[in-house]
Amino acid sequence: MGLNDTPASSRLHIGFFGRRNAGKSSVVNAVTGQDLAVVSDTKGTTTDPVLKSMELLPLGPVVIIDTPGYDDEGALGTLRVKKTRQILNKTDIAVLVVDGQEGRGSCEEELLSLFQEKEIPHLVVYNKSDLVEETAEDVLYVSAKDQSGIRELKERLGALAPKEGTVRLVADLIKPKDFVVLVTPIDSAAPKGRMILPQQQAIRDVIDAGAVAVVVKESELKETLETLGKRPALVVTDSQAFGRVSQETPGEILLTSFSILMARYKGILDYAVPGAATIGRLQDGDRILIAEGCTHHRQCEDIGTVKLPGWLRAYTGKELVFDFCSGTEFPDDLSPYAMVLHCGGCMLNEREVRYRMKCAFDQNVPMTNYGVSIAYIHGILKRSVAMFPHLLAEFSEEN
Repeated sequence: MGLNDTPASSRLHIGFFGRRNAGKSSVVNAVTGQDLAVVSDTKGTTTDPVLKSMELLPLGPVVIIDTPGYDDEGALGTLRVKKTRQILNKTDIAVLVVDGQEGRGSCEEELLSLFQEKEIPHLVVYNKSDLVEETAEDVLYVSAKDQSGIRELKERLGALAPKEGTVRLVADLIKPKDFVVLVTPIDSAAPKGRMILPQQQAIRDVIDAGAVAVVVKESELKETLETLGKRPALVVTDSQAFGRVSQETPGEILLTSFSILMARYKGILDYAVPGAATIGRLQDGDRILIAEGCTHHRQCEDIGTVKLPGWLRAYTGKELVFDFCSGTEFPDDLSPYAMVLHCGGCMLNEREVRYRMKCAFDQNVPMTNYGVSIAYIHGILKRSVAMFPHLLAEFSEEN
């Protein structure tokens, strides 16, 4: 991915839902102006969610999602419906496509109920208007065949788009001309020749703020701070280097991690910080879920499956049990777990990260993320969130 590309996690996710043969895929193709989805008169042509990143006026960068029919049947159909329900967790705007000739039924009403339950802004559109003899007022009719109503559909999507938030990854914590030191170990899991996404985003945000980004490996940090000629306003480190970076960064300089900044950016930091205190209360036999938002080839020193379990066992001195999930898979039932440790979530959009946090909150299961937990284990969590004073009153460090 180039630096000028908007990552999927920062794009508005628009999902198209409905029963089989309502014309969802045809409407998707009409809205996008592309043959994004395969269309057919045969029910159930779309068998898996189809996701496509693109630019869509007047919305800008979006992810368009075409889903299988929600009324699918049989064993495979049940799995497809489950996938569709998972897609709802990342959907920022939902479009319910109704067959204009058949009207709404129990399938559509169930989907509308899910939209409301998950607080997803949504539109209801009646497709196949070219085949409908009578239309009702205050109802949006479209025809994927002759393109009628498609422009209005796009305009209504634009009106539903959430306003851009004020929370930035790092720009709101610094001033123009500040120096920000970014400590970026070369991660063996990162694609060759590229940096991992949070590092890319932080560099761009620092530059957008009119500040200066100084990027170093952990082995060059100490010398860089000594020769920089100006005290940096902030040092941001990869969580895996937290211990060394904390020791080599003078106490008067603010210090945090990419993962902690990402937790704030995704809207879960206020829950993740107090959740970390659970680490100090873990007991033998406690089961911990380690969840990652992306799927990648596991390295021999993988942070999620190797390093974190090792650090937690060493810190607590307890025999802990670990389960792992990745990608779009996230258990509905969290009751077996003493806590959930989540990655930074850079590959997930804000709605999905918040959904996972809400699942944990509703089931009274503490949840934190990699960066917060690593800072806790190293005894530097208070320092790592010092730029967010409201959090300090909620957390008593047990070190």
